[in-house]
Parts: sequence; structure tokens; C-alpha cells
Amino acid sequence: MTDEERAHWNERYRERDPSTEPSELLEGVVDTLPDGRALDVATGGGRNAIFLAELGYEVTGIDISEEGLEIARERAAKRGVSERFEFVQGDVESYEFSTNLYDVIVVSHYHSLNALPELKRALAPGGVLCYEHRLHPPGDDSHRFRFHPNDLLRACLDLRIVQYEEPVEITEDSADVQLLARKVNS
Repeated sequence: MTDEERAHWNERYRERDPSTEPSELLEGVVDTLPDGRALDVATGGGRNAIFLAELGYEVTGIDISEEGLEIARERAAKRGVSERFEFVQGDVESYEFSTNLYDVIVVSHYHSLNALPELKRALAPGGVLCYEHRLHPPGDDSHRFRFHPNDLLRACLDLRIVQYEEPVEITEDSADVQLLARKVNS
């Protein structure tokens, strides 16, 4: 990610308070996830990371934005989970994650097909990838950071797909793809 993109996200966090509610997908499947260490990719204000830390996970939240991470730090402190939270300021696209470390990896509204092989290596055997993002509406390729239909599915076929949902009709308002997949090898 470039300095310009980092500046964009810092400005966005200065202008707008990010959500505090965890992802609906994560909330819906959290009881099926293994305990242990979690990674929240593009954590921003920490909504998913804090939710997992409150459930007892040791959480690493990585984000390119210093402003987003500062919000996450403040929120984690207010919720009393700072001791279970590691904050990493870094670019997901180039960050070298430890192999087989995380029992849960959450990616919520971040386009990272290029980083996906590294994220899958970071999953511990039996670990679960919980991923949601937006899809391109048909005939509209103006959203360069959205997936095309089945992009995420194809990129994760080396994992055991536990749940995969893509809307039949993709519109600007209903275009989320959701994936839950488990790493079965080491």
C-alpha cells in the first residue's frame, strides 16, 4: 500500500468514527470457531478484534492506518481487553505473518486476494478463515477493490469450505460474499 493510501485511511478515521459492532457473519459463527489466537485483518477501529478479545481470544489486529489503530487501542482499553490485544501497524499486502499461528483469521471488508496465500499459511491446522467482502455489480468494474463472483471461493479451494454465500442477484446494496473455511493440513 502506498503512502497516499495510508493517508486516505488516516483521514477517513479522523473524519468518521468506525463501527463498534462486530461483523454479523462473525457473530453468527463465533460459537463454531476454535479457541486460541485470532488475527483481525484491516482491523480499523477494532470492532471484530475487540469482540474476539472479550471472548478470551489473544488477538492481533493489523492495519495500515495509525489513526484506526489508535481508535482500536482506546476502545480496547475502555473495554478492558488491552492485555489480550496486539496492535500491528503494517501493510497486509507485504507483512510476513508467522506460519500456523492463528486459530481464527477474520477479514471483513478488505480486498486481499494477493495476501490470501500468506493469510492461509498463517492459519494453524484446524484454524478457520472468516471472510466477508463486497462483490462487483454486473457490468460495473469501477470498484477495483471488490471481488467478482466466485473469486473468493476459487482462492480458498485448498481449504475445507464450511460455508460460502454469494447473492444470486448482485446489486449495489446487496453484494456481500461470505466465506467460512477451515485449514485441514499443516
